[in-house]
Amino acid sequence: MTDPQRSTAPIDFYFDFSSPYGYFAAEKIDDLAARYGRTVLWHPFLLGVTFKVTGLGPLPGIPLKGAYSLHDIARSARYFGLPFRQPSVFPIPTQHAARAFLWIGDRNPQKARAFGLAAYRAYFVDDVNISDLAAVLDIAARIGIDRDELSAALAGAEIKTRLAAEVDLGLARGVFGSPFLFVDGEAFWGADRLPQVERWLAEGGF
Repeated sequence: MTDPQRSTAPIDFYFDFSSPYGYFAAEKIDDLAARYGRTVLWHPFLLGVTFKVTGLGPLPGIPLKGAYSLHDIARSARYFGLPFRQPSVFPIPTQHAARAFLWIGDRNPQKARAFGLAAYRAYFVDDVNISDLAAVLDIAARIGIDRDELSAALAGAEIKTRLAAEVDLGLARGVFGSPFLFVDGEAFWGADRLPQVERWLAEGGF
């Protein structure tokens, strides 16, 4: 077990912008980590890649489980005290948002977090389809990112390769869902595991 008085290792937070549970965790994880003297490393991820590996698909399309999941998502939003509106198009591809997050993060990690939260809220509160590149550029512009510079970067091969590498790294670590968190090497999947994450941080493992 890890001594909570000694460990200050960052928490790794993997998320897909199309994941409502990722949205819930994104709104909570930084404050949770800070209570125990930890920081969080945010890693955008693409669930579509994991579906090819696991043979599964998006929750809404799974018989029986899909109907339950839509109910659970709305209930979980109420549990976490977060605003939520079921998007009219769900799920969506999120490559543009993920690449934008990486590009912004290379220049200003705090602005990347602000972008991440703004993109999540745009999709899950305001029903903005963030699979649209223009929507992603609008969100970034509102937090002070140069729209033209970001647009040019997202059109280039470098950031596409960078995201692919990030996703591959996540797969190599065993990431298969969103949110997916690593705390002192321990893996936690799902926003419903945040209480377990907090206990782990408080007790140094269990």
